[in-house]
Amino acid sequence: MLTRKQAELLRFINERLQETGVPPSFDEMKDAIDLRSKSGIHRLILALEERGFIRRLPNRARALEVLKLPEMSSPSSRPGRNKFNPSVIEGDLGRVRPKTNEDDQYKSVLIPVMGRIAAGTPISAIQTNSHAISVSQDFLSHGEHYALEIRGDSMIEAGIFDRDTVIIKKQDNADNGDIIVALIDDEEATLKRLRRKGASIALEAANPAYETRIFGPDRVRIQGKLVSLIRRY
Repeated sequence: MLTRKQAELLRFINERLQETGVPPSFDEMKDAIDLRSKSGIHRLILALEERGFIRRLPNRARALEVLKLPEMSSPSSRPGRNKFNPSVIEGDLGRVRPKTNEDDQYKSVLIPVMGRIAAGTPISAIQTNSHAISVSQDFLSHGEHYALEIRGDSMIEAGIFDRDTVIIKKQDNADNGDIIVALIDDEEATLKRLRRKGASIALEAANPAYETRIFGPDRVRIQGKLVSLIRRY
């Protein structure tokens, strides 16, 4: 699964290669998808390469090869014209149905594991659905859910440790104090506690070694709320 910015960049690179046979420059990529800096483009290219969508050709400056495109878009789509939901969490998520007295068919639910997320410095985190885990309904609320594997230690005082698996209820709003999946600048995702400060949004760690990061409301989108956690020993 790609973030919106990753998908936009991939389509732009592919379109430019089809039109001219030459990959766009970092400046052209930055302008095409409205990023503030070329360092953001570098992070996106690394993420696309790690996910197997592009390959950088050795010994050739600026040489990129597109290996595949996201299934939800056509190769000719231009950045900004795609109509799929910009949320990075898509697809068939685990849905909890109201409990009934019929058999035991709803005592557990298969929840897709959507990749890794940072509990530390934000990273390009949410990836393709790789596998699913079975979770008891007792650990879920109503609605759609997905799971993420934790990397980092910024939430240890909230009882969330490196390599834990968190269960997230998909939603685009949350209350002050909720632990959320936050998407920053449509590019990076992190697990943090939500604090609203006037018109600003603060993403608060649960580890004194990490500073609270404050953003304007247009830079952060809520992708879900933490509802439970799984730990293997």
